[in-house]
Amino acid sequence: MNAETRPSRSSEAFFGRRHGKTIRPYQASALDAGLAKYGLDLSEPAPADVRTLFSAPVADVRLEIGFGGGEHLYHMASQHPGTGFIGVEPFVNGMARLMTTMAEKPLPNLRVYDDDAVRVLDWLPEGTISGIDLLYPDPWPKKRHWKRRFVGRANLDRFARVMAKGAKFRFASDIDTYVNWTLQHCRAHQAFEWQADSAADWHTPYEGWIRTRYEAKAVREGRRSAYLTFLKVPA
Repeated sequence: MNAETRPSRSSEAFFGRRHGKTIRPYQASALDAGLAKYGLDLSEPAPADVRTLFSAPVADVRLEIGFGGGEHLYHMASQHPGTGFIGVEPFVNGMARLMTTMAEKPLPNLRVYDDDAVRVLDWLPEGTISGIDLLYPDPWPKKRHWKRRFVGRANLDRFARVMAKGAKFRFASDIDTYVNWTLQHCRAHQAFEWQADSAADWHTPYEGWIRTRYEAKAVREGRRSAYLTFLKVPA
């Protein structure tokens, strides 16, 4: 079964469409080969030490949810070879783009999953993740769709379970209503503490940040991004 006809294995609804334009044959080949090599198999129990998921020795493991085309994820993994990165992206075209890059320039500290991040969060052992990035998630702007926003009590509970003490949850968005939504939900959760000393902090990109295609589009259209950081604290 090729990438274009692979059925969804998820019953969750935090993401929208799974397919965009038909991917090119070389991308489809890279996608199938890449998922076979780097994809996580959630049918097997997670190892107690998630660092063993990687073919290179790593000191800690980070998670990026909804990595789009993989620009930020690949950059971070290449800049931090001593950290393992797990990237989750159900959108076939985005995963194909990253797997094409990985075919040309492989990284031993990067693993991926091509379905719902909730499954990964429920699979991971408690207290094993040193950081979670949720960058430019679908804002689901209509009120009737707000329940599909990834940031909510249930998923913050999942974050809190898998994150180690002192780990950071980073959230970036150019949609004001979703930024406010995330602030409200995280500040209401006992496991997260917002890290900001001034108004300028949350408009300052993270250290080592690279601009993704989506962020470049937001800038062209006159939208200002916010970069929020929340520290995992004892509940």
